[in-house]
Amino acid sequence: MTSLMTNTSAMTALKSLQATNNALEATQKNISTGYRVSDASDNAAYWSIATTMRSDSKALGTVTDALGLGAAKLDVAYTGMNSAIDVVQEMKSKIVAAQEPGVDKSKVQSEIGALQEQLLSIADSASFSGENWLTSGGTKSLVASFTRDSTGAVSVTSIDLDLSGVQLVDSTATPTAGILGAAGTASSTSVLAMDVTSGNLDDLLTDIDTALESMTTAAADIGSAKNRVSIQSDFVNELRDSIARGVGKLVDADMTEESTKLQALQTQQQLGIQALSMANSGSQSLLALFR
Repeated sequence: MTSLMTNTSAMTALKSLQATNNALEATQKNISTGYRVSDASDNAAYWSIATTMRSDSKALGTVTDALGLGAAKLDVAYTGMNSAIDVVQEMKSKIVAAQEPGVDKSKVQSEIGALQEQLLSIADSASFSGENWLTSGGTKSLVASFTRDSTGAVSVTSIDLDLSGVQLVDSTATPTAGILGAAGTASSTSVLAMDVTSGNLDDLLTDIDTALESMTTAAADIGSAKNRVSIQSDFVNELRDSIARGVGKLVDADMTEESTKLQALQTQQQLGIQALSMANSGSQSLLALFR
């Protein structure tokens, strides 16, 4: 039956065209944003997971910064310790030189005093961001990671570094002896205190060799701590990359697929418009029956 009041063909063509337009709009949105899930309305579950993991990734970025700060402090401490070892080795050579007959020991003592002052300068200068691990020692904590368990509870973990053995001097008001002795009064005489003009040179040589052994061990401890921080930093960066890849698999749009879909939908849209035009023109042919 042909009816002027109800154009079934036009209604069908219009419905098909509307569906094509909706699909085309969604595809264009995916292409413009780069995401197939950009809003909660697209897929509430995936959007929620992606939003949470992006937030965790930002927290891990802050952890990376904290590890970088800790690594910088360790680098400064390591540089200071190596410089101090060089100075103490020079002091050792001066003591050996003082054992030669005819050597003016008072001049050697003057040189040793200058080296003691240099040791104090190195220890006091090995500071980064207000912390000097060559004068404070003790256990240092660095933020190491941000974790979320299966229940959704979050926590921040840390690395504890035992640096009690790397303390060169203690410049506090009530000093305790470090590897090189106490320096509470900022006096060079309390740093590897020795007097080649009156002391037993063999004993002084033994003392300074013991200090060198302790400093070498301390440098090794700092090196181990640097390696641990570096490994943790690499792990956190890899973890962030893994999170980014995981989120991408959930919400990223496949641009090859979307572009192919766009071309197909544009063709369907054109055909839909033609079909609707043909359906609407059908009623015009009825006028010929009344002529």
